[in-house]
Formats: sequence, structure tokens, C-alpha cells
Amino acid sequence: MLRTNRDKLPQVAVQGQVWHSKQRPGGNITVDGNVVWLQGTGGITYNAKIGDCCVGWVADHLEPCVTARHSDDAHNTALQTLSCIGNEAYVTSGDAKGGKGFVTGKHGGCEHLIVHFPDEVLEKLNIEDKIGVRATGQGIELLDYPDIKLRSMSPALLDKMNITEKDGKLVVGVAKIVPAATMGSGLGASSTTTGDYDIQLFDEPTVKEYGLADLRFGDIVCITDADSRFGRSYKHGAVTIGVIIHGDSFISGHGPGVTTLMTSKTALIEPVIDANANLAHFFL
Repeated sequence: MLRTNRDKLPQVAVQGQVWHSKQRPGGNITVDGNVVWLQGTGGITYNAKIGDCCVGWVADHLEPCVTARHSDDAHNTALQTLSCIGNEAYVTSGDAKGGKGFVTGKHGGCEHLIVHFPDEVLEKLNIEDKIGVRATGQGIELLDYPDIKLRSMSPALLDKMNITEKDGKLVVGVAKIVPAATMGSGLGASSTTTGDYDIQLFDEPTVKEYGLADLRFGDIVCITDADSRFGRSYKHGAVTIGVIIHGDSFISGHGPGVTTLMTSKTALIEPVIDANANLAHFFL
């Protein structure tokens, strides 16, 4: 097991509520200049879950399962920052009270937390029901690899990922390897403890070369030449490991979103293809 400082990490309660979907009256302009009115972010999505393909939905930035947010911006910042991928979530009000799930994503811009719940909980959930998270993981460190930074990584997820050690590097199982040239919205952010950035799927030869058309919600992916330690930028030789948190987009510069989990400015992380590198395989 990788040595970490997990015994020093606090576990705290943060809370949001099931957040309603939003719609722009004028619709959205696609990369080809058309106007579309589609399901976007927010709400309860019954038929899109981790493990499902995130490409091809008649939707834009679709968030799988349940979206949570706090109406107070300061409280929401705590919810977004302290919650980590794989943290336990639980319903604290309404007909689904007591139902349990886990955090699967952090969506920047709208500042949404994305949570998976089983079907029996989903059927009882309602908009504005309260969702708590047992938040822990932000600040976790790899004691033997100080140049590899972890972001929004729960100890539970770290234990479940296919990570081995080889010649001073960490070998990490990933579902896909993604070139930095495809990355769009979210570049230049000053922090990677919240939010995500998007894989653009508008160049068909690149999509075909890297097999990106069958990306899934919850996939663990590697972005090459991407430095996500203290923001998101291109750097030759850097590596970012992240998780796919929302669906594809018709809007220029956008696409499936990636929340950062691990990153190094040098090639200390070696990705290997693993078809099981998905949150659904780890937690369900």
C-alpha cells in the first residue's frame, strides 16, 4: 500500500441540496453555428450513470445521476473543495432520507457536485432534498512521491485504483490516454481542488486514434503533457490523471469533463490501459 498521511486527514460533514436543472431561454450555439435547446446541467438524471458512455446523449454537459449544490456560495465552496471523489454521500431529508451513495465529480463554472445513488434511492429523491457528504481526502500526500500531487482524491479511491510502483514511478491503470491538444474549457484555472476541464471531441481523426467516442462517465483517464498541480496548463512531459465527470458538448471548446486526481510536472506517472479503470468497477 502506498504510504500517505491519511491518518492526519480530518473527516468533516458538508451539505448541499439536489439542484434543479437550468435552461437558457435563447438556447446554446453549437460549434457549427446551430442553436439547440437541450438538457444541460443539474437535476436528477435517472438513466445516465457512472459506467455508461458519456458521448452521444441528446444533451449538453449532462451530469450523471444527481447534482448537488448549496444555495450559499461560501458554503458551496466548502462543499466543492472538501468533497473528494469516492467520499460517502447520504440523503438527510425527504422520502429518500438515509439513502447512501458517493461523490463522482466536481463540475466547474456551475460549481456542481455530482453524486451517484442506487436506483431505489433515486426513485425517492426530490429536488431540494438535502445531501450530506462525509468529506475527507483534500490534502492527502504520497509520502514517498512528493512531486506527485493529489487533488480531490479520497483515500477510498486511492486504495481501489490499479496503482503499482516501478523504477521510482507510479504505474496507474487508465481507461483512456488523452492528448493535451484536445483539452479546452477550464484551462488556466488557478486551482484544481474544484471543478474540471473538458476534452474536445470535434476532431474526428483524433477521436478515432485515441478511442474517445466510447468514453464513460467515471472513467479514469490520463492526459499527457498536462500539468494540473496549481492550475491547468500544457507542459511537455507532465502527466495528469483524472476522472470523467460529465457528458459531451456541442459547444466550441467543450466536451466530457475531467476532474483532477493526480498530477506531476515530470513523467513520474506511467499510464497503462485498464478496461476496468472506472468508478463503477471500483465502488459498485
